[in-house]
Amino acid sequence: MKSLEGKTVFISGAGSGIGEACAEAFAKAGARLILCGRTFDKLANLAERLNKDYDSDTLTMLLDVRDRNLVTAMIDNLADNWRNIDILINSAGGALGLDKIQEGNLDDWDAMIDTNIKGLLYLTRKIVPLMLKNQANGHVVNIGSVAGIHAYPGGAVYCATKAAVRFISDGLRMDVVDTPIRVTNIQPGMVKTNFSKVRFHGDELKAAKVYAGITPLEPGDIADIILYTVSVPPHVQICEVTVTPTHQATGRVIHKENS
Repeated sequence: MKSLEGKTVFISGAGSGIGEACAEAFAKAGARLILCGRTFDKLANLAERLNKDYDSDTLTMLLDVRDRNLVTAMIDNLADNWRNIDILINSAGGALGLDKIQEGNLDDWDAMIDTNIKGLLYLTRKIVPLMLKNQANGHVVNIGSVAGIHAYPGGAVYCATKAAVRFISDGLRMDVVDTPIRVTNIQPGMVKTNFSKVRFHGDELKAAKVYAGITPLEPGDIADIILYTVSVPPHVQICEVTVTPTHQATGRVIHKENS
């Protein structure tokens, strides 16, 4: 795999799951990291581990991407030696609830829309201009979902947010087509993270059932794919990657052993 030494990578949602796996993969490849998330201890522990294992140059930022003013302030006040961002990985996101629309929790809806769509837009709006100013071969990687391709019962709002990620990615790719910036939308299926635990508001039994009877993807699988997409030659743009476990065809067409 190509070395990313000297490249600066900004990762949202870096405290767990795919974001954390990306931090490790990119640190191993030699990149400098800006890691943001909502939990200080997770970020601090991750940065300490990456420094120990890979001698990683890492900056941590306590940041809720839903807060537009905070996103603006954080990016505007980056030190000069951290402003040359080459790669943005919009990993912050998640699902809440599995209710029918007519029974849905409005707070859950707001949280998903604010994180999955608006937070991604806030970071993209602030960081892409830095890439253009730096005349870098920038790369924006958005974490979408197979849910953004096919809706499923109880998931209408979450699926809509991931469909938005897909079209935002397509639109951004058009908007920067005359620049060296590339845009990739990664659409994973079932990945074993705290995704389901968060969706079910901490119910570990419900979360465990989601992955029972199937070997799901691991966060490291997605990180490896992202690392590949940003490592191909500058004239190659991987626009979209859809990846699922072998026994998952779509969001809800799944074969489980003993089921």
